[in-house]
Amino acid sequence: MNDKFREECGVFGIFGHPEAANLTYLGLYALQHRGQESVGISTSDGTRLKLHKSMGYVADAFDESALASLAGTSAIGHVRYSTAGESGLKNAQPIQIECTHGEIAIGHNGNLVNADELRRALVQSGSIFQTTSDTEVLLHLYARSRAATSDAALVEAIAQAQGAFSLVWLTKDKLIAARDPHGFRPLTIGRLGEAYIVCSETCALDLIDATWVRDVEPGEVLIISAEGMQSLKPFAPAAKAHCVFEHVYFARPDSYVFGQSVNEVRTAFGRRLAAEQPADADVVVPIPDSGVCAATGFAEAAGLPLQMGLIRNHYVGRTFIEPQQSIRHFGVRVKLNPVKSILAGRRVVLVDDSIVRGTTSRKIVKMVRAAGATEVHMRISCPPTISPCFYGVDTPQRSELIAATHTLEEVRKYIGADSLGYLTLDGMLVEVGSERKSYCTSCYTGEYPVAFPSNEAAYLQLALKLVP
Repeated sequence: MNDKFREECGVFGIFGHPEAANLTYLGLYALQHRGQESVGISTSDGTRLKLHKSMGYVADAFDESALASLAGTSAIGHVRYSTAGESGLKNAQPIQIECTHGEIAIGHNGNLVNADELRRALVQSGSIFQTTSDTEVLLHLYARSRAATSDAALVEAIAQAQGAFSLVWLTKDKLIAARDPHGFRPLTIGRLGEAYIVCSETCALDLIDATWVRDVEPGEVLIISAEGMQSLKPFAPAAKAHCVFEHVYFARPDSYVFGQSVNEVRTAFGRRLAAEQPADADVVVPIPDSGVCAATGFAEAAGLPLQMGLIRNHYVGRTFIEPQQSIRHFGVRVKLNPVKSILAGRRVVLVDDSIVRGTTSRKIVKMVRAAGATEVHMRISCPPTISPCFYGVDTPQRSELIAATHTLEEVRKYIGADSLGYLTLDGMLVEVGSERKSYCTSCYTGEYPVAFPSNEAAYLQLALKLVP
């Protein structure tokens, strides 16, 4: 079940609450789906910053003792899946430093496409890096700034970054949030009493009974202090490029992202998919969990029953020991198991959010056939994925994306389905209620809204087309 685009990261920040660390812990718990490699929390008691980081899940990284050591009234937290820099504790965030502007910590969701260029220039001028993360570049730019104030130094540092970034920064007396001018990754604002909150998704606000206020706007820098919240717009405006894959897969269905309910958008994808790619079948079966919303919409529009013909084991860890004796479909069956009473003797529509390499889809189709399905029709609630993402999502190279190198019929034969249908790009954009230019759809088109350095383009091994 690893044949998916991998989540990026999740960030959470709170200012002005006596239980800042505990609430950040809960916020990160709600954002765990965005990153499972490492987790960290940095807090301020008004005089200094304290930090605790660990590899693994939120629940495993923090106990009562760890949280008690993080006393303070403001905090930022981060859950990470590495998209730039290898996995390891040294790259866990928040990253915290002390420099001429004082102590500061940072958490980052996104990817800086010019990080290598900036890093080389900084190293040549004497900077010494402690991590391989692109996020550390921002800290060096901040530390080296000769701006008169720490706020100005921070804006100067961010202004040199290109790509996708939703950032939270913490100083001893401020919480700062910033979003790139294109608005690739989500970032939202909430209130809990007098406290301010910024986080990646609204589901983190729900868990702690906070109230949603608004999204951080693309290109906006928010400086939150005892004096209140100050909004700056220091960057030149840019065309919006919200990541449409947040609606397809990344965000939790109970969140609102880019101003819309993820659940409603995914369900609408399913309804349109049924209109565009109907199937003569008896039952609609979602591939859990990410296919459930779209399958609900598909079944509703098609007038077919929706049944959970595949059951997911929610208690499987990230690794497991495979028995020496070969067991058919072992790798996928340990996480999914078919319900034979639903599948046997029936024509089945399997609904999933995406096909990346096709390896997992192939195993699932075989498993459903082995459970007795007479026909298996695969329906995908997004367009064919033909290009990698370089804005904060870990994706395979283009050569590994099956839709980039094979025809629709070749993909169908490979996964073993009786038919295969994708949601069209135009249909998807209708359902997100936006013109195409408001969303980044590079993974479906190969057209990238932010240019890469020339040396980086060669590394990517594909011909980049920039959106006009």
